[in-house]
Amino acid sequence: MSNRYESPLSSRYASEYMLNLFSSDMRYQTWRRLWVALAKAEMKLGLPITEDQVQELSEHITDIDYDVVAKREKEVRHDVMAHVYAYGKVAPSAAGIIHLGATSCYVTDNADLVLYRDALLYVREQILAVLSNLSKFADEYKDMPTLGYTHYQPAQLVTVGKRASLWIQDFRTDLHEVDFAIENIKFLGCRGTTGTEASFMDLFEGDSAKIDEMNRMLAAEFGFTECFDVCGQTYPRKVDSRILNALSSVAQSCYRMGNDIRLLQHDRQVEEPFEKNQIGSSAMAYKRNPMRCERMCSLSRYLMADAMNAPMTASTQWLERTLDDSANRRISLPEGFLCADAILRLAQNVTDGLHVNEKIVERTVKEYLPFIATENLLMEAVKRGGNRQDLHEIIRTCSMEATAKMKNGEECDLLERLAKNEEFGLSKDEMDAILDPKLYIGRCPEQVTQLLDKVRPLLADVSISEVEINL
Repeated sequence: MSNRYESPLSSRYASEYMLNLFSSDMRYQTWRRLWVALAKAEMKLGLPITEDQVQELSEHITDIDYDVVAKREKEVRHDVMAHVYAYGKVAPSAAGIIHLGATSCYVTDNADLVLYRDALLYVREQILAVLSNLSKFADEYKDMPTLGYTHYQPAQLVTVGKRASLWIQDFRTDLHEVDFAIENIKFLGCRGTTGTEASFMDLFEGDSAKIDEMNRMLAAEFGFTECFDVCGQTYPRKVDSRILNALSSVAQSCYRMGNDIRLLQHDRQVEEPFEKNQIGSSAMAYKRNPMRCERMCSLSRYLMADAMNAPMTASTQWLERTLDDSANRRISLPEGFLCADAILRLAQNVTDGLHVNEKIVERTVKEYLPFIATENLLMEAVKRGGNRQDLHEIIRTCSMEATAKMKNGEECDLLERLAKNEEFGLSKDEMDAILDPKLYIGRCPEQVTQLLDKVRPLLADVSISEVEINL
Protein backbone atom coordinates (compact mmCIF):
# COMPACT_ATOMS: atom_id res chain seq x y z
CA MET A 1 0.00 0.00 0.00
CA SER A 2 1.16 3.52 -0.75
CA ASN A 3 1.96 6.02 2.01
CA ARG A 4 0.53 8.82 -0.16
CA TYR A 5 -3.07 9.68 -0.93
CA GLU A 6 -4.51 8.04 -4.04
CA SER A 7 -7.93 8.78 -5.45
CA PRO A 8 -10.35 5.87 -4.93
CA LEU A 9 -11.47 6.45 -8.51
CA SER A 10 -8.08 5.21 -9.67
CA SER A 11 -7.36 2.66 -6.94
CA ARG A 12 -10.82 1.03 -6.78
CA TYR A 13 -13.39 2.05 -9.34
CA ALA A 14 -12.28 3.14 -12.82
CA SER A 15 -11.29 0.89 -15.74
CA GLU A 16 -7.75 0.35 -17.00
CA TYR A 17 -8.73 2.03 -20.27
CA MET A 18 -9.83 5.25 -18.60
CA LEU A 19 -6.90 5.24 -16.18
CA ASN A 20 -4.50 4.90 -19.10
CA LEU A 21 -6.29 7.56 -21.14
CA PHE A 22 -5.91 10.16 -18.38
CA SER A 23 -2.44 9.09 -17.32
CA SER A 24 0.52 11.45 -17.39
CA ASP A 25 2.16 9.39 -20.13
CA MET A 26 -0.87 9.65 -22.40
CA ARG A 27 -1.22 13.38 -21.83
CA TYR A 28 2.42 14.28 -22.40
CA GLN A 29 2.89 11.89 -25.30
CA THR A 30 -0.12 13.58 -26.90
CA TRP A 31 1.68 16.90 -26.40
CA ARG A 32 4.66 15.50 -28.31
CA ARG A 33 2.41 14.14 -31.06
CA LEU A 34 0.99 17.65 -31.38
CA TRP A 35 4.47 19.14 -31.65
CA VAL A 36 5.35 16.60 -34.34
CA ALA A 37 2.15 17.39 -36.25
CA LEU A 38 2.85 21.13 -36.05
CA ALA A 39 6.42 20.75 -37.29
CA LYS A 40 5.26 18.50 -40.15
CA ALA A 41 2.53 20.92 -41.22
CA GLU A 42 4.87 23.92 -41.05
CA MET A 43 7.47 22.04 -43.11
CA LYS A 44 4.91 21.13 -45.80
CA LEU A 45 3.75 24.74 -45.96
CA GLY A 46 7.27 26.04 -46.63
CA LEU A 47 8.80 26.99 -43.27
CA PRO A 48 12.51 26.14 -42.78
CA ILE A 49 12.00 22.75 -41.09
CA THR A 50 13.62 19.60 -42.45
CA GLU A 51 12.41 16.02 -42.83
CA ASP A 52 15.23 14.91 -40.53
CA GLN A 53 14.01 17.23 -37.76
CA VAL A 54 10.43 15.94 -38.06
CA GLN A 55 11.72 12.36 -38.12
CA GLU A 56 13.80 12.89 -34.99
CA LEU A 57 10.81 14.35 -33.17
CA SER A 58 8.69 11.38 -34.27
CA GLU A 59 11.24 8.93 -32.86
CA HIS A 60 11.10 10.42 -29.36
CA ILE A 61 7.40 10.66 -28.54
CA THR A 62 7.37 8.07 -25.76
CA ASP A 63 10.76 8.45 -24.04
CA ILE A 64 9.88 11.29 -21.68
CA ASP A 65 12.43 11.92 -18.93
CA TYR A 66 10.20 13.12 -16.12
CA ASP A 67 13.17 13.87 -13.86
CA VAL A 68 14.45 16.37 -16.41
CA VAL A 69 10.97 17.84 -16.75
CA ALA A 70 10.55 18.20 -12.98
CA LYS A 71 13.93 19.82 -12.51
CA ARG A 72 13.34 22.27 -15.36
CA GLU A 73 9.81 23.14 -14.23
CA LYS A 74 11.17 23.94 -10.76
CA GLU A 75 13.52 26.43 -12.40
CA VAL A 76 11.16 28.07 -14.92
CA ARG A 77 7.78 27.51 -13.17
CA HIS A 78 6.18 26.56 -16.50
CA ASP A 79 5.15 22.99 -17.29
CA VAL A 80 4.89 23.33 -21.06
CA MET A 81 8.31 24.98 -21.42
CA ALA A 82 9.79 22.30 -19.15
CA HIS A 83 8.49 19.65 -21.56
CA VAL A 84 9.76 21.60 -24.58
CA TYR A 85 13.19 21.63 -22.92
CA ALA A 86 13.11 17.88 -22.17
CA TYR A 87 11.96 17.10 -25.71
CA GLY A 88 14.79 19.15 -27.14
CA LYS A 89 17.30 17.19 -25.07
CA VAL A 90 16.37 13.90 -26.80
CA ALA A 91 15.81 15.51 -30.22
CA PRO A 92 18.64 18.07 -30.35
CA SER A 93 18.52 18.71 -34.08
CA ALA A 94 14.88 19.80 -33.75
CA ALA A 95 15.19 21.62 -30.43
CA GLY A 96 15.05 25.01 -32.08
CA ILE A 97 11.82 24.45 -34.01
CA ILE A 98 9.72 22.69 -31.34
CA HIS A 99 6.60 24.76 -30.54
CA LEU A 100 7.35 27.22 -33.39
CA GLY A 101 4.67 29.94 -33.47
CA ALA A 102 2.58 28.20 -30.82
CA THR A 103 1.39 29.12 -27.35
CA SER A 104 1.04 26.69 -24.47
CA CYS A 105 -2.64 26.13 -25.15
CA TYR A 106 -1.75 24.60 -28.48
CA VAL A 107 -0.64 21.46 -26.68
CA THR A 108 -2.63 21.67 -23.45
CA ASP A 109 -6.03 22.42 -24.98
CA ASN A 110 -5.75 20.33 -28.12
CA ALA A 111 -4.53 17.37 -26.06
CA ASP A 112 -7.51 17.79 -23.74
CA LEU A 113 -9.88 17.81 -26.70
CA VAL A 114 -8.34 14.59 -28.02
CA LEU A 115 -8.57 12.88 -24.63
CA TYR A 116 -12.13 14.07 -23.95
CA ARG A 117 -13.27 12.97 -27.40
CA ASP A 118 -11.79 9.49 -26.89
CA ALA A 119 -13.22 9.27 -23.38
CA LEU A 120 -16.70 10.20 -24.62
CA LEU A 121 -16.49 7.50 -27.29
CA TYR A 122 -15.66 4.98 -24.56
CA VAL A 123 -18.51 6.23 -22.36
CA ARG A 124 -20.79 5.81 -25.38
CA GLU A 125 -19.79 2.14 -25.66
CA GLN A 126 -20.52 1.65 -21.97
CA ILE A 127 -23.99 3.19 -22.27
CA LEU A 128 -24.73 0.85 -25.17
CA ALA A 129 -23.62 -2.11 -23.05
CA VAL A 130 -26.04 -1.11 -20.30
CA LEU A 131 -28.80 -0.62 -22.87
CA SER A 132 -28.10 -4.07 -24.29
CA ASN A 133 -28.41 -5.72 -20.87
CA LEU A 134 -31.55 -3.81 -20.00
CA SER A 135 -33.14 -4.52 -23.39
CA LYS A 136 -32.78 -8.27 -22.84
CA PHE A 137 -34.19 -7.93 -19.33
CA ALA A 138 -37.14 -5.78 -20.44
CA ASP A 139 -38.00 -8.13 -23.29
CA GLU A 140 -37.90 -11.18 -21.00
CA TYR A 141 -40.18 -9.60 -18.41
CA LYS A 142 -42.37 -7.36 -20.57
CA ASP A 143 -45.47 -9.47 -19.74
CA MET A 144 -44.86 -10.09 -16.03
CA PRO A 145 -47.33 -8.07 -13.91
CA THR A 146 -45.89 -6.30 -10.90
CA LEU A 147 -47.19 -3.78 -8.45
CA GLY A 148 -46.70 -0.20 -9.59
CA TYR A 149 -45.96 2.59 -7.13
CA THR A 150 -46.60 6.30 -7.01
CA HIS A 151 -45.19 8.20 -4.01
CA TYR A 152 -43.80 4.72 -3.13
CA GLN A 153 -47.38 3.73 -2.31
CA PRO A 154 -49.12 0.83 -4.08
CA ALA A 155 -50.71 1.93 -7.35
CA GLN A 156 -51.95 0.24 -10.53
CA LEU A 157 -50.10 -2.72 -11.97
CA VAL A 158 -47.25 -2.35 -14.45
CA THR A 159 -44.87 -5.07 -15.65
CA VAL A 160 -41.31 -5.79 -14.61
CA GLY A 161 -40.19 -5.13 -18.19
CA LYS A 162 -42.15 -1.88 -18.44
CA ARG A 163 -40.40 -0.56 -15.36
CA ALA A 164 -37.02 -1.42 -16.92
CA SER A 165 -38.13 0.42 -20.06
CA LEU A 166 -38.18 3.64 -18.02
CA TRP A 167 -34.50 3.09 -17.28
CA ILE A 168 -33.83 2.26 -20.94
CA GLN A 169 -35.45 5.49 -22.05
CA ASP A 170 -33.24 7.48 -19.65
CA PHE A 171 -30.05 5.86 -20.94
CA ARG A 172 -31.18 6.36 -24.52
CA THR A 173 -31.51 10.07 -23.74
CA ASP A 174 -27.98 10.01 -22.30
CA LEU A 175 -26.72 8.42 -25.49
CA HIS A 176 -28.15 11.33 -27.47
CA GLU A 177 -26.49 13.80 -25.07
CA VAL A 178 -23.12 12.10 -25.40
CA ASP A 179 -23.45 11.89 -29.18
CA PHE A 180 -24.24 15.60 -29.31
CA ALA A 181 -21.17 16.37 -27.21
CA ILE A 182 -18.96 14.22 -29.46
CA GLU A 183 -20.34 15.71 -32.68
CA ASN A 184 -19.73 19.26 -31.46
CA ILE A 185 -16.16 18.91 -30.25
CA LYS A 186 -13.97 20.86 -32.62
CA PHE A 187 -10.20 21.24 -32.67
CA LEU A 188 -8.53 24.39 -31.34
CA GLY A 189 -5.70 24.30 -33.83
CA CYS A 190 -2.74 26.64 -33.44
CA ARG A 191 -4.24 30.09 -32.93
CA GLY A 192 -1.75 32.15 -30.93
CA THR A 193 -1.79 33.91 -27.59
CA THR A 194 -5.12 35.70 -28.05
CA GLY A 195 -6.59 33.66 -30.87
CA THR A 196 -5.58 36.11 -33.61
CA GLU A 197 -2.97 33.86 -35.30
CA ALA A 198 -0.69 36.90 -35.41
CA SER A 199 2.48 34.84 -34.99
CA PHE A 200 1.58 32.79 -38.06
CA MET A 201 0.79 35.89 -40.09
CA ASP A 202 4.42 36.74 -39.46
CA LEU A 203 5.78 33.23 -40.15
CA PHE A 204 3.76 32.79 -43.34
CA GLU A 205 4.28 36.41 -44.44
CA GLY A 206 0.60 37.30 -44.34
CA ASP A 207 -0.63 34.24 -46.25
CA SER A 208 -3.94 33.50 -44.52
CA ALA A 209 -4.65 30.52 -46.77
CA LYS A 210 -1.56 28.76 -45.44
CA ILE A 211 -2.68 29.36 -41.85
CA ASP A 212 -6.09 27.87 -42.60
CA GLU A 213 -4.48 24.90 -44.34
CA MET A 214 -2.13 24.36 -41.39
CA ASN A 215 -5.06 24.20 -38.98
CA ARG A 216 -6.96 21.84 -41.27
CA MET A 217 -3.92 19.57 -41.41
CA LEU A 218 -3.52 19.62 -37.63
CA ALA A 219 -7.19 18.87 -37.05
CA ALA A 220 -7.21 16.00 -39.55
CA GLU A 221 -4.11 14.47 -37.98
CA PHE A 222 -6.09 13.94 -34.78
CA GLY A 223 -9.38 12.92 -36.32
CA PHE A 224 -11.22 16.25 -36.28
CA THR A 225 -13.01 17.73 -39.27
CA GLU A 226 -12.94 21.38 -38.27
CA CYS A 227 -11.62 23.97 -35.84
CA PHE A 228 -13.57 26.48 -33.81
CA ASP A 229 -14.48 29.53 -35.88
CA VAL A 230 -13.02 31.93 -33.33
CA CYS A 231 -11.34 31.58 -29.95
CA GLY A 232 -9.33 33.43 -27.38
CA GLN A 233 -6.18 31.77 -26.13
CA THR A 234 -8.13 28.63 -25.23
CA TYR A 235 -10.91 26.63 -26.80
CA PRO A 236 -14.36 27.77 -25.57
CA ARG A 237 -14.91 26.45 -22.05
CA LYS A 238 -18.57 25.93 -22.91
CA VAL A 239 -17.30 22.65 -24.37
CA ASP A 240 -16.32 21.46 -20.90
CA SER A 241 -19.71 22.46 -19.59
CA ARG A 242 -21.45 20.47 -22.32
CA ILE A 243 -19.28 17.43 -21.62
CA LEU A 244 -19.80 17.40 -17.86
CA ASN A 245 -23.52 18.00 -18.38
CA ALA A 246 -23.64 14.87 -20.53
CA LEU A 247 -21.76 12.89 -17.87
CA SER A 248 -24.08 14.29 -15.20
CA SER A 249 -27.01 13.07 -17.28
CA VAL A 250 -25.53 9.57 -17.19
CA ALA A 251 -25.13 9.85 -13.43
CA GLN A 252 -28.76 10.88 -13.05
CA SER A 253 -29.92 7.80 -14.96
CA CYS A 254 -27.64 5.47 -13.03
CA TYR A 255 -28.80 6.95 -9.75
CA ARG A 256 -32.46 6.63 -10.71
CA MET A 257 -32.07 2.98 -11.75
CA GLY A 258 -29.89 2.13 -8.77
CA ASN A 259 -32.30 3.71 -6.34
CA ASP A 260 -35.25 1.87 -7.88
CA ILE A 261 -33.41 -1.45 -7.54
CA ARG A 262 -32.54 -0.65 -3.91
CA LEU A 263 -36.23 -0.04 -3.14
CA LEU A 264 -37.26 -3.24 -4.89
CA GLN A 265 -34.53 -5.24 -3.15
CA HIS A 266 -35.89 -3.99 0.17
CA ASP A 267 -39.17 -5.67 -0.80
CA ARG A 268 -37.26 -8.74 -2.07
CA GLN A 269 -38.85 -8.38 -5.52
CA VAL A 270 -35.66 -7.70 -7.50
CA GLU A 271 -32.05 -8.18 -6.47
CA GLU A 272 -28.69 -7.08 -7.78
CA PRO A 273 -26.08 -9.84 -8.34
CA PHE A 274 -24.76 -11.49 -5.18
CA GLU A 275 -21.78 -13.85 -5.31
CA LYS A 276 -21.69 -17.18 -3.50
CA ASN A 277 -19.08 -16.06 -0.96
CA GLN A 278 -20.06 -12.38 -0.79
CA ILE A 279 -20.45 -10.88 2.69
CA GLY A 280 -23.37 -8.48 3.11
CA SER A 281 -22.52 -7.24 6.60
CA SER A 282 -19.63 -7.68 9.01
CA ALA A 283 -22.07 -8.12 11.91
CA MET A 284 -25.30 -9.42 10.34
CA ALA A 285 -24.32 -12.51 8.37
CA TYR A 286 -27.78 -12.96 6.85
CA LYS A 287 -27.80 -9.61 5.04
CA ARG A 288 -27.80 -9.07 1.26
CA ASN A 289 -27.19 -5.35 1.02
CA PRO A 290 -27.55 -3.80 -2.48
CA MET A 291 -23.98 -2.57 -2.19
CA ARG A 292 -23.32 -2.17 -5.91
CA CYS A 293 -26.38 -0.03 -6.46
CA GLU A 294 -25.54 1.92 -3.31
CA ARG A 295 -22.05 2.55 -4.63
CA MET A 296 -23.43 3.49 -8.04
CA CYS A 297 -25.75 6.02 -6.42
CA SER A 298 -22.99 7.37 -4.21
CA LEU A 299 -20.59 7.93 -7.10
CA SER A 300 -23.41 9.36 -9.23
CA ARG A 301 -24.05 11.97 -6.57
CA TYR A 302 -20.38 12.96 -6.72
CA LEU A 303 -20.48 13.28 -10.51
CA MET A 304 -23.63 15.42 -10.49
CA ALA A 305 -21.92 17.77 -8.05
CA ASP A 306 -18.66 17.74 -10.05
CA ALA A 307 -20.54 18.91 -13.15
CA MET A 308 -21.08 22.29 -11.48
CA ASN A 309 -17.39 23.11 -11.95
CA ALA A 310 -17.54 23.57 -15.72
CA PRO A 311 -20.28 26.21 -15.92
CA MET A 312 -18.56 28.23 -13.19
CA THR A 313 -15.33 28.10 -15.19
CA ALA A 314 -17.04 28.87 -18.51
CA SER A 315 -18.68 31.95 -17.04
CA THR A 316 -15.45 33.50 -15.70
CA GLN A 317 -13.02 33.52 -18.62
CA TRP A 318 -11.89 37.17 -18.25
CA LEU A 319 -11.79 38.31 -21.87
CA GLU A 320 -9.28 36.22 -23.86
CA ARG A 321 -8.46 33.88 -20.93
CA THR A 322 -7.53 33.55 -17.27
CA LEU A 323 -5.47 30.83 -15.67
CA ASP A 324 -7.82 30.19 -12.75
CA ASP A 325 -9.56 27.55 -14.87
CA SER A 326 -6.41 25.43 -15.14
CA ALA A 327 -6.18 23.83 -11.71
CA ASN A 328 -9.92 23.24 -11.59
CA ARG A 329 -10.02 21.56 -15.01
CA ARG A 330 -7.05 19.33 -14.20
CA ILE A 331 -9.26 17.77 -11.52
CA SER A 332 -12.89 18.16 -12.54
CA LEU A 333 -12.74 16.82 -16.12
CA PRO A 334 -10.58 13.70 -15.58
CA GLU A 335 -12.36 12.91 -12.30
CA GLY A 336 -15.70 13.37 -14.05
CA PHE A 337 -14.75 10.84 -16.72
CA LEU A 338 -13.27 8.38 -14.23
CA CYS A 339 -16.43 8.64 -12.14
CA ALA A 340 -18.72 8.17 -15.16
CA ASP A 341 -16.63 5.15 -16.11
CA ALA A 342 -16.99 3.72 -12.60
CA ILE A 343 -20.76 4.09 -12.37
CA LEU A 344 -21.29 2.68 -15.86
CA ARG A 345 -19.11 -0.33 -15.00
CA LEU A 346 -21.32 -0.89 -11.98
CA ALA A 347 -24.44 -0.39 -14.10
CA GLN A 348 -23.22 -3.01 -16.58
CA ASN A 349 -22.49 -5.46 -13.79
CA VAL A 350 -25.84 -4.96 -12.07
CA THR A 351 -27.94 -5.14 -15.23
CA ASP A 352 -26.09 -8.21 -16.47
CA GLY A 353 -27.11 -10.19 -13.36
CA LEU A 354 -30.35 -8.56 -12.24
CA HIS A 355 -32.52 -11.22 -10.59
CA VAL A 356 -36.32 -11.21 -10.29
CA ASN A 357 -37.88 -13.15 -7.40
CA GLU A 358 -40.97 -14.07 -9.38
CA LYS A 359 -42.90 -15.67 -6.52
CA ILE A 360 -42.45 -12.56 -4.37
CA VAL A 361 -43.62 -10.38 -7.26
CA GLU A 362 -46.69 -12.61 -7.76
CA ARG A 363 -47.49 -12.63 -4.05
CA THR A 364 -47.29 -8.83 -3.86
CA VAL A 365 -49.58 -8.49 -6.88
CA LYS A 366 -52.03 -10.97 -5.36
CA GLU A 367 -52.07 -9.06 -2.09
CA TYR A 368 -52.99 -5.71 -3.64
CA LEU A 369 -54.92 -6.79 -6.75
CA PRO A 370 -58.32 -6.93 -4.99
CA PHE A 371 -58.01 -3.21 -4.25
CA ILE A 372 -56.73 -2.40 -7.75
CA ALA A 373 -59.60 -4.38 -9.32
CA THR A 374 -62.37 -2.69 -7.35
CA GLU A 375 -63.32 -0.40 -10.27
CA ASN A 376 -63.69 -3.42 -12.57
CA LEU A 377 -65.68 -5.25 -9.88
CA LEU A 378 -67.88 -2.19 -9.50
CA MET A 379 -68.56 -2.08 -13.25
CA GLU A 380 -69.40 -5.79 -13.35
CA ALA A 381 -71.79 -5.46 -10.41
CA VAL A 382 -73.51 -2.49 -12.14
CA LYS A 383 -73.93 -4.61 -15.28
CA ARG A 384 -75.82 -7.10 -13.15
CA GLY A 385 -78.31 -4.50 -12.03
CA GLY A 386 -76.67 -2.91 -9.02
CA ASN A 387 -76.80 0.77 -8.10
CA ARG A 388 -73.42 2.37 -8.74
CA GLN A 389 -73.49 4.67 -5.71
CA ASP A 390 -74.64 1.91 -3.32
CA LEU A 391 -72.01 -0.46 -4.69
CA HIS A 392 -69.29 2.20 -4.31
CA GLU A 393 -70.17 2.58 -0.63
CA ILE A 394 -70.07 -1.20 -0.11
CA ILE A 395 -66.59 -1.36 -1.68
CA ARG A 396 -65.39 1.62 0.36
CA THR A 397 -66.60 0.14 3.64
CA CYS A 398 -65.26 -3.35 2.95
CA SER A 399 -61.92 -1.91 1.78
CA MET A 400 -61.45 0.05 4.99
CA GLU A 401 -62.24 -3.03 7.07
CA ALA A 402 -59.87 -5.23 5.01
CA THR A 403 -57.10 -2.62 5.26
CA ALA A 404 -57.52 -2.48 9.04
CA LYS A 405 -57.02 -6.25 9.22
CA MET A 406 -53.89 -6.03 7.04
CA LYS A 407 -52.47 -3.34 9.31
CA ASN A 408 -52.97 -5.81 12.14
CA GLY A 409 -50.81 -8.36 10.31
CA GLU A 410 -53.64 -10.42 8.88
CA GLU A 411 -54.27 -11.34 5.24
CA CYS A 412 -56.46 -9.27 2.92
CA ASP A 413 -60.06 -10.56 2.95
CA LEU A 414 -61.67 -7.90 0.74
CA LEU A 415 -63.12 -10.35 -1.77
CA GLU A 416 -64.57 -12.54 0.97
CA ARG A 417 -66.26 -9.51 2.55
CA LEU A 418 -67.71 -8.40 -0.79
CA ALA A 419 -68.94 -11.92 -1.55
CA LYS A 420 -70.77 -12.08 1.79
CA ASN A 421 -72.64 -8.87 0.97
CA GLU A 422 -75.75 -9.99 -0.95
CA GLU A 423 -76.33 -6.48 -2.32
CA PHE A 424 -73.00 -6.61 -4.16
CA GLY A 425 -74.24 -9.51 -6.28
CA LEU A 426 -70.96 -11.27 -7.12
CA SER A 427 -69.63 -14.55 -5.75
CA LYS A 428 -66.00 -15.13 -4.76
CA ASP A 429 -65.43 -17.34 -7.85
CA GLU A 430 -66.95 -14.72 -10.12
CA MET A 431 -64.69 -12.07 -8.66
CA ASP A 432 -61.61 -14.33 -8.95
CA ALA A 433 -62.30 -14.57 -12.70
CA ILE A 434 -62.02 -10.80 -12.93
CA LEU A 435 -58.73 -10.79 -10.99
CA ASP A 436 -56.40 -12.01 -13.74
CA PRO A 437 -53.37 -9.67 -13.27
CA LYS A 438 -52.80 -9.40 -17.02
CA LEU A 439 -56.14 -7.62 -17.33
CA TYR A 440 -54.66 -4.71 -15.37
CA ILE A 441 -51.31 -4.04 -17.08
CA GLY A 442 -52.69 -1.92 -19.90
CA ARG A 443 -50.35 -1.62 -22.88
CA CYS A 444 -47.16 -2.45 -20.98
CA PRO A 445 -45.97 -5.29 -23.28
CA GLU A 446 -46.72 -3.23 -26.37
CA GLN A 447 -44.96 -0.17 -24.96
CA VAL A 448 -41.85 -2.21 -24.17
CA THR A 449 -41.80 -3.75 -27.63
CA GLN A 450 -42.18 -0.38 -29.33
CA LEU A 451 -39.29 1.09 -27.33
CA LEU A 452 -37.03 -1.89 -27.96
CA ASP A 453 -37.71 -1.64 -31.68
CA LYS A 454 -36.18 1.85 -31.53
CA VAL A 455 -33.24 0.83 -29.34
CA ARG A 456 -32.31 -2.38 -31.15
CA PRO A 457 -30.69 -0.70 -34.20
CA LEU A 458 -28.34 1.15 -31.84
CA LEU A 459 -27.12 -2.16 -30.44
CA ALA A 460 -26.32 -3.87 -33.73
CA ASP A 461 -22.56 -3.52 -33.39
CA VAL A 462 -22.25 -3.63 -29.61
CA SER A 463 -19.45 -5.87 -28.40
CA ILE A 464 -19.69 -6.42 -24.68
CA SER A 465 -16.94 -8.01 -22.61
CA GLU A 466 -17.40 -9.19 -19.05
CA VAL A 467 -17.06 -6.34 -16.58
CA GLU A 468 -15.12 -7.08 -13.40
CA ILE A 469 -15.94 -4.89 -10.44
CA ASN A 470 -13.50 -4.48 -7.57
CA LEU A 471 -15.75 -4.77 -4.54
